[in-house]
Amino acid sequence: MKLHLNLATAPQPNNRPFMVGAVLAGAVGLIAFAILSHAAYASWRSTRDLRAQVARVEATMQADRQRQQSLEHYFRSPDAQRILSRAAFLNSLIDERSFPWTKIFTDLENTLPPGVRVVSISPQLVNGRAEVTLKIGALTDESKLQFLQAIEKSSVFSGMVVKDEKRSILTSDQDPIVLDLTVWYSTS
Repeated sequence: MKLHLNLATAPQPNNRPFMVGAVLAGAVGLIAFAILSHAAYASWRSTRDLRAQVARVEATMQADRQRQQSLEHYFRSPDAQRILSRAAFLNSLIDERSFPWTKIFTDLENTLPPGVRVVSISPQLVNGRAEVTLKIGALTDESKLQFLQAIEKSSVFSGMVVKDEKRSILTSDQDPIVLDLTVWYSTS
């Protein structure tokens, strides 16, 4: 016959609730770990695609920079400079041919008072507008003032700037007053 006696002074504690709680907490932790691991992997995978895309764009930018440098080097070469200057010259000839010479002479004829003549005229296209440099000869101050007033009142000439005025003693082939001025000419 066997007897079971508990000789301990305190009864043995029941650890079953603690073990159940620990197992549940571990299971929840394991599930959370799995979910977070999956999210980290998905994030890494999506950023991997973005990093590859950024690397491709940076490679394209680098290739474009090299191409730009080679083009800049080419356009600085003497051969290219000759071609560019010739193109600019040809474009200026085309612009001069397309300038409405007849119309500007008609407009000048309408604004010139008696005693004033055009010595030289030089048009230049600036940003799509015609800037005309004029050299005018006048016999008297009164005719000079009449011309300046007529230019200011004109609907086709604007932005007049007098650059220089020269006076000389009257000779047979010279005007006593010579004006250098620029005006904007409206071709429309």
